[in-house]
Amino acid sequence: MSIPPIARIPYTSPAVSPSPLARRAPSLAFYPGMLRIIFQAARLAKRGRYNKAEWIQSSLRTVALLERVGVRLEIKGTEQLASLQYPCVFIANHMSTLETFVLPSLLRPHAPLTFVVKRSLVTYPVFKHVMRSRDPIVVDRENPRADLKTVLEGGEQRLKNGISVVVFPQSTRSVRIDAQQFNSIGIKLARRAGVPVVPIALKSDAWGAGRLIKDFGPIDPKKTVHFHFGTPMQVHGNGKSEHQAVLAFIQERIETWLKQDAAQGS
Repeated sequence: MSIPPIARIPYTSPAVSPSPLARRAPSLAFYPGMLRIIFQAARLAKRGRYNKAEWIQSSLRTVALLERVGVRLEIKGTEQLASLQYPCVFIANHMSTLETFVLPSLLRPHAPLTFVVKRSLVTYPVFKHVMRSRDPIVVDRENPRADLKTVLEGGEQRLKNGISVVVFPQSTRSVRIDAQQFNSIGIKLARRAGVPVVPIALKSDAWGAGRLIKDFGPIDPKKTVHFHFGTPMQVHGNGKSEHQAVLAFIQERIETWLKQDAAQGS
């Protein structure tokens, strides 16, 4: 399968003219299509047929669906992904459900991939089949010490098998970064496995948090979605300097993007 442009060159969504429904009610226009993507993926996963190509296609269809309702994406740093030393640990902030669906189209075309996920994602009705098929590293977020052990052992095993790992160090999703809540588990994993880390700054609050179901909230096309892949770095010593570098990379870009949104009245 060839690498799609969105995964190899800087990308900006093309200008679109959303349908009347998408202009009036973007969430209503978005979620029927999103549910179709999830159900189709789950059906394949239950049959053991949800492979690399299907995962990438599900992700690309999600991107197309977001753009169809007027959400604009800006993606930078993908030009370096083809030449990265794989496997590696990707460390990203966590803002919404969007990145779980979009990151596979950016990363999986280059190398095998999995995520560190909360247990609820492998127990959700329907979606659990999709997530389980990706062989994720599952944490409970109740006992930090137990979670660290799970990530270090499970992550090292996958990295030794050539599978890169995406880590969201925040305990909860948030728009801004609280440095105290942004743990160094990704750095510890990379140091233990002897692989590089790649920071990912992202802004995905165009996909909001829901009141009843947190993962399915309002879609706001006025908010631009951003992904920016940073320069890979090796972890030296205790990794504190690399942790601070990752944190600074992400914080600086989020603040810039939020200021841009504010200036545009989003």
